[in-house]
Amino acid sequence: MMKISKESVYEKQGYRLHILPSKKYKTVSIVAKLKAPLKREGITERALLPNVLQKATNNHPNVRALQSALENLYGTGFSSDGTKKGENHVLSFRMEVVNEAYLTNQEPILEKAMQIFSDVLFNPKVEQGGFDEAIVNREKQTLEQKIKSIKDDKMSYANMRLIDHMCEDEPYALHVHGYLEDFPAINAESLYEYYQGMIDRDLLDVYIIGDIEEKEMEKLADQFFSRSRSENKDNHQDSVASGKRKVNEVIEKEDVNQGKLHIGYRTNIKFGDDDYFALQVFNGIFGGFPSSKLFMNVREKHSLAYYAASRFESHKGLLLVFSGVDPKDFDQAKSIILEQMEAMKSGDFSDAQVSESMEQVINQLQETMDHANGLIEVLYHQMLSGVSIPAKEIIENVRKVKKEDVIKVAEKIELDTVYFLTSQKGGEE
Repeated sequence: MMKISKESVYEKQGYRLHILPSKKYKTVSIVAKLKAPLKREGITERALLPNVLQKATNNHPNVRALQSALENLYGTGFSSDGTKKGENHVLSFRMEVVNEAYLTNQEPILEKAMQIFSDVLFNPKVEQGGFDEAIVNREKQTLEQKIKSIKDDKMSYANMRLIDHMCEDEPYALHVHGYLEDFPAINAESLYEYYQGMIDRDLLDVYIIGDIEEKEMEKLADQFFSRSRSENKDNHQDSVASGKRKVNEVIEKEDVNQGKLHIGYRTNIKFGDDDYFALQVFNGIFGGFPSSKLFMNVREKHSLAYYAASRFESHKGLLLVFSGVDPKDFDQAKSIILEQMEAMKSGDFSDAQVSESMEQVINQLQETMDHANGLIEVLYHQMLSGVSIPAKEIIENVRKVKKEDVIKVAEKIELDTVYFLTSQKGGEE
């Protein structure tokens, strides 16, 4: 069982600092997370920003200069992305730095790396009241291609369309990668204006993990991450669900050979709830692993699907089923998937399956927490839900799950939307 030192959390000037000393890692990981409520207005600007910011700073005015500065610090890695956690839009900036304790010379690598990190966040390249126009235009093109290419990846596209229909009047339906119709209005100045508001208002959390000395890290973090604002106010947007409604079935036609049957359920369980651990075990038995009911019954036994699996969204309380089926097999595949859920509700699974799923969930958790970034994600999940559980207890709670707990979880789950992306001919062949 892995040992994790206790996380120390400090409320600071304009940010919250999380320090986790651990001798397990040879590098030091620094992650900054900026969180705001998911909103249609500004969502495309927000999708663009991680890529624009990591291309140039005032001190490193082009991509080559910034890359070279990172490479000179023993190949320090830097990456960023945006994602939604429940009804919130989170931008993550990640840096991995060699631990200077392992170097023969006494160069202050960490301080130099943090200076670059701070520059990316707070001192981006600005000219005449806006970002570098060439960088903004290039990143707009890249994002435009990314948005257009979603339609080519039919599995991602079907998943997006399922959420569009399922969460129609909820912020969670918003596309975290932005919208093509917003592009004409975005320029170097308007994007910089959005950035200024974001850097001023967003909730900022900074995580530092590695073989580090806590007080020294606190001092460095204060030097590089403090914001002039006096408080770091939480702007959390609670998950909302439009009221109970009848099951929605949507069939859309595209030029596809393989139909995509995606089904959305409401779990009524979120990260931080007592039965969340039982939900993890439930998902393992239902569709989370290759030994699951969906895989064995829809794919193996009836040969109806090219793939069949499920996953859940921890902060929104959704369970999503994905399957690729022949258009003519829609009705049969749908029936068998829905039957697997009924089997879960009636307890048609063994204690051995519960144990097997439990071990697989625990292995997955341990694997995640073996990596600094994975561990940071687990800690950030907890912070978002307002529930703090030490790593050891997470594993213990999963181990305590019994068959009756899994049945109780199944009973709470409600079918919401059946979405089928099929060929133009439908199932007429």
